[in-house]
Amino acid sequence: MTDAPRPLLERYRALLARDGESFPITLGEGMTPLVHARRLGDELGLDQLHLKFEGTNPTGSFKDRGMVLAVNRAVAAGARAVVCASTGNTSASAAAYAAAAGLPCHVILPVGKVARGKLAQALAAGARLIMIDGNFDEALTAVRRLGEEGLAVVVNSVNPDRLDGQQTGAFEVVDALGRAPDALALPVGNAGNISAYWRGFTTYADAGRMSADAMPRMLGFQAEGAAPIVRGEPIEKPETVATAIRIGNPASWELAVEARDRSGGVIEAVSDDEILDAQRMIVRLEGVFCEPASAAGVAGVRRLAAEGRLDRDTVVVCVLTGHGLKDPDAVQAEEGSLTPIAPELDAIRREMDL
Repeated sequence: MTDAPRPLLERYRALLARDGESFPITLGEGMTPLVHARRLGDELGLDQLHLKFEGTNPTGSFKDRGMVLAVNRAVAAGARAVVCASTGNTSASAAAYAAAAGLPCHVILPVGKVARGKLAQALAAGARLIMIDGNFDEALTAVRRLGEEGLAVVVNSVNPDRLDGQQTGAFEVVDALGRAPDALALPVGNAGNISAYWRGFTTYADAGRMSADAMPRMLGFQAEGAAPIVRGEPIEKPETVATAIRIGNPASWELAVEARDRSGGVIEAVSDDEILDAQRMIVRLEGVFCEPASAAGVAGVRRLAAEGRLDRDTVVVCVLTGHGLKDPDAVQAEEGSLTPIAPELDAIRREMDL
């Protein structure tokens, strides 16, 4: 019988833990696969394209990395409840870890802007949902006030424990490759993840676990209808099919810009059509089903490669932030309905074109 793998926070205790700190709560987060995307890379003109698939985390998204640390520390601090604003993934993760900790979880939702799969997760885990007639940024403003009043611990990425935990994604990328990639691409919504990955590479370099002379370029991509960093100003009513990044005033805006500038990277916008096309390519060429927002990084890399801004031998990692089953509506709407045929072998063969 083999030993069970150590929990994420224990594996990186030397880089994360405070003196004497324990981490009793875990759902088996982390250790997500890094897939060498050969077929997709060939289509894009990249020999070393890799997909960090965060959809295999317990609640199906990268949020679990930061949530496990935030909730462990909330419990240790004597929290009575946790609260978050969410367009979906944060609510699902917060609800799951709060349930494991025995804490009430309150979720402030923007009206009509949350994927049903994510909402179902939060409800199933017992979260108390409050929907406001406003957008995510207004929900986050309310949550910040609740945190200031001490009514509950805020577990959005404005909580520094969230970003500290999320940097473990960068640790795992380096561990899997044996080095840092030349470039790391990912979607940008509330902008915490691009900040966390840059922090993770910096932390690993400072600890001597990777070369400080080989830091990756950070490539962040927003949806065109929700691209405040690209435009240089908040967007009052952001709109995009990529619900997870439908955010008009990112909480980690300044940190994301710092990560971009210090790494010599970019933050650019991609269209909804580019995002959905990239989502289809990823699953049809590599068998990895990610939610639309996750595909924004691949859509951006596809454009950079086509424009000659990435060389064929560049080692590129695209972070796929959430599982496709989190937000299947776009795919279902696109594929339409199936027409039944007779249950006869000849009819079935004809449909198979074989």
